[in-house]
Formats: sequence, structure tokens, C-alpha cells
Amino acid sequence: MYLPLSGKRALITGSSHGVGLAAAKLFAEQGAEVVLHGNANMADADLAVREIGPRALGAVQADLSMPGAGRDLVEAAQHLAGGRLDTIINNAGIHWATPFEATDADWEAGWAGILQVNLMAVADICRAAIPGMVERGGGSIVNISSRAGYRGEDRDHIAYGASKAGLLSLTKTLARQWGPDAIYAYALTPGWINTRMAPQNAAGVAAAQSEIPIGRMAEPEEIAAMCAFLASGACQSATGSCIDINGASYVR
Repeated sequence: MYLPLSGKRALITGSSHGVGLAAAKLFAEQGAEVVLHGNANMADADLAVREIGPRALGAVQADLSMPGAGRDLVEAAQHLAGGRLDTIINNAGIHWATPFEATDADWEAGWAGILQVNLMAVADICRAAIPGMVERGGGSIVNISSRAGYRGEDRDHIAYGASKAGLLSLTKTLARQWGPDAIYAYALTPGWINTRMAPQNAAGVAAAQSEIPIGRMAEPEEIAAMCAFLASGACQSATGSCIDINGASYVR
């Protein structure tokens, strides 16, 4: 059996559900050993560890809204992985509303929370993981951004779009500066994905699908498949690239 991720150890954030869970399962199927991450859904993360079996090294609880949590997460994951992480999938994120008309206090709190989880925690995770990757001869990082990072977002999610744009810049910088150390960094820019972050009522689903030329949202397994391909090292020259997975709803 061809196992393109055999021998690799990966930390996948936000892996108690959705895209992260799909990625954890696929990575294990393709031969990798995985460390899962959850916050409020640790029961689900622990269940996923049991379902995945021996290739799941364990699950770490970390609240990425707290400063420093990204560094602590990497330290705990490295411990579970015997000191070696070859791949980081930065999938965890939030989609809070930050309405333009909010009070100053709510506006500032919303921006601070979104930037912390969607950008600062990712930067901390990368900063904590890269030295070990360099020491062991390289590694790969896949950051899940959003089409909103390019096209912007609606007026109620201004901070979300800005955080995802920052994530694109972070990814490109990592690729440019640590490429000589065999660190490969990629960003994915999906639109709507069929997870709990997507609209859940019929009207909302219809509205979301109406803007997607292929007529449906992306499935978590599609995002996971691209993560696995990039982590395999099959196309290292794509480092620094941002790959759209949005059904042509936003074409650059």
C-alpha cells in the first residue's frame, strides 16, 4: 500500500471536528502519526484519537484565544511526538462577527479575539515549531486562510477578513525566509466549507451555494486532501503559494 505520509508526525489544530478531524483521519490513513488539538470539544478530540487508533499520538487541549497558548500547544505536541514534528496544519480559527456599528468596547474586544486566534496563535505555533524542524532537516506548514483574505469580507466580519489576509502574508514570509532551511509553507484559501461554521438553515445554505459556480460548498475531506498532498513533499516548489479551494466563487 502506498503511504505518502509514512514516517511523518503532524500536529493538526482544531481537529476535534470539521476540516481538522478530516485531516487527522486522512493523515493517519496515509501513514502519518498525528497529534490532535481541541479546546471546548476535548471529548470529541479524545473520541477521534480512539477512532484513529495507534497512529493518533494523543490530543492536546489549548485555548488559542489566550496569549502564549500556541507555544504551549507545540511544546505539548512535541512531547507526545517524541520531540519531533514534521508537519503543522494550522486549521483552528474563529468567525466572530465584528459589526461596524458595534460599541467601541465590543469592536475592540472582537478584533483582539479574532486576531489572537486566527493570526497571533498561528504565528506563535510557527515560531515554536520551526527551530525544531530546522534542527531535524526541514518540515512543512499548511495554514488554512480564506478567500476573505484576498477579496475582503462582509461588513459584519471585517476583522475576520483582515486576520486571514495577515495569515497569507505570514505564510509567504515563512516560505521566503526559511526556504533555505527546507521549511515549506503553504496557505489554503477556501470559501464556504460544509462544516458547523457554514450556514445551518435552508435559506442560509441556499444563499451560500448561489454564489458558488459548482453549486455546492467544499467538503472537509477536500481541504484535508490538499493538506495531505502538500505535507507529502510531492511539490515543494509550491512553497509560498496560496491555493484557492472555493468552487470558483472567488477567482484571482
